[in-house]
Amino acid sequence: MGDPRSEPLSQRAAQARQRACREKQQRVEAALQQLPQIQAAQSRRSQKTEVRASLTDPDARIMWQAKNGRAPSYNLQISTDAQAGLIVGVGVSQAANDEAELEPAIERIGAHLRMVPQQMVVDEGFINQSSVVALDQRQIDLIGPVPDSSARTQASLKHRGVSPEFFPSAFVYEAASNSYRCPAGKTLAYEGREKKGLTTCYRYRARPADCRACPFKPQCCPQSRKGRSIVRSEEAPAVVAFKVKMQTPEAREIYKQRAGIAEFPNAWIKEKIGLRQFRLRGLAKVTLEALWACLTYNIQQWIRLVWRPQWSMAQTWAA
Repeated sequence: MGDPRSEPLSQRAAQARQRACREKQQRVEAALQQLPQIQAAQSRRSQKTEVRASLTDPDARIMWQAKNGRAPSYNLQISTDAQAGLIVGVGVSQAANDEAELEPAIERIGAHLRMVPQQMVVDEGFINQSSVVALDQRQIDLIGPVPDSSARTQASLKHRGVSPEFFPSAFVYEAASNSYRCPAGKTLAYEGREKKGLTTCYRYRARPADCRACPFKPQCCPQSRKGRSIVRSEEAPAVVAFKVKMQTPEAREIYKQRAGIAEFPNAWIKEKIGLRQFRLRGLAKVTLEALWACLTYNIQQWIRLVWRPQWSMAQTWAA
């Protein structure tokens, strides 16, 4: 005959298993609902990685971590006032990069302070044509590094077998005829143009017969059957002005201050508050956790910057 005391325990265990099954089913359904959004985001970024949703936290997104690992994550955005050293904007997004995070950060600052910043100092992840033009229209001074696309272009050319002597910089543009002259003296005539975002790309191409007869074809265009082509890009005026500004010593000196201002709150929150990973799940709860951590940081900085100097001065006077 069984112990009657084990029957309630068995019922509780069965109820717990049923509850666990229901919760797992809910997480699976929530993850399936997130898949179209994840797929759309990867399509916009032209990524070909596997579309995956997290079963532990459907709101999270699979992002790259340190040491080339991937895990469900959120993108925490913190805006810091350079003069006070306090956090004035906090946001949590599902974006895997910072390309579209600059304007939302400005909106959050405006909502909190009821004013927009006069200057934004950001790292390279925020710099793209759309953000540069958007801040120019808002009359906000943008400071940040100019992305260097030449390395990516050169790597692509090397992959296609093009020698460095025949990189685009070796071709001479002739404005009078709107054409290019190659190192071998042949003409690349204007072929057409296309719009890529805010950039207008003009394409020029040599005659196939000229390239076939050229002794430098193996070094210049070994894989091309239509003749060597060159693309000239014309960027938006705001982007051109931004690049010119970032060549000045004044702008570069301002940017040097970014690391100390922007990275200090992140380091403090990780080391002093201990928030190295979110303890909660779901975008809303994670956002609340981030807000509490940043509020704690601001209070601690207020104590450190305001109370401690006064207390130290009082001790000096008492001595």
